[in-house]
Amino acid sequence: MYAVERACFGREGWGILEILDALLFSTVHLKAVIKDQVVGVVIGEAQPLQGYGWIATLGVLPEFRRQGIGARLLAAAEAQLAQPRIKLTVRRSNIPAVNLYRRCGYHEIQIWEHYYPDGEDGVVMEKITAATTADTVATDDTSTRQDHS
Repeated sequence: MYAVERACFGREGWGILEILDALLFSTVHLKAVIKDQVVGVVIGEAQPLQGYGWIATLGVLPEFRRQGIGARLLAAAEAQLAQPRIKLTVRRSNIPAVNLYRRCGYHEIQIWEHYYPDGEDGVVMEKITAATTADTVATDDTSTRQDHS
C-alpha cells in the first residue's frame, strides 16, 4: 500500500504510520492485485452518526490506470461503507480523478480553499447511494418516496 501511495501522491502520500493506522482503524481497506502486485488501494471510513462514509484515499499505479480498477475499488468501498452518502476530497487540478468520480455519480458540494500543502484547493464531492434514492414505501395504490438526506 505504501508503494501505491508514494507512486500516486508522491511526498503527499500517506506514510507508514498513517497506513498502519488506517489498516487498524478504518472501516474499509481494499487493494487491487494483478499478478501478485498491488496496483491499487482504497481506504474509507464509515461515519454513521453523520450519515455518510468518507473515502480517505484512492490510488491506482499510473501504468494500470484507465482500466476500470479505480472505479471498481470505489464501488467496492461504497458497498462496504453502506452509508446513504459517500464523500471524498480531490485536488481541483486532478481532472482525471474528478472525471472518474463524476462518472461514478459524485458531484461537487464544497471547495476547501488551500487544503493541500502546496496551497491548492480541495474539491469535496458527494454521492447519494442507491440505498437512499431507492428507499420507497408502497401503500395501497400509491407510493411515497422517503428522503433521508
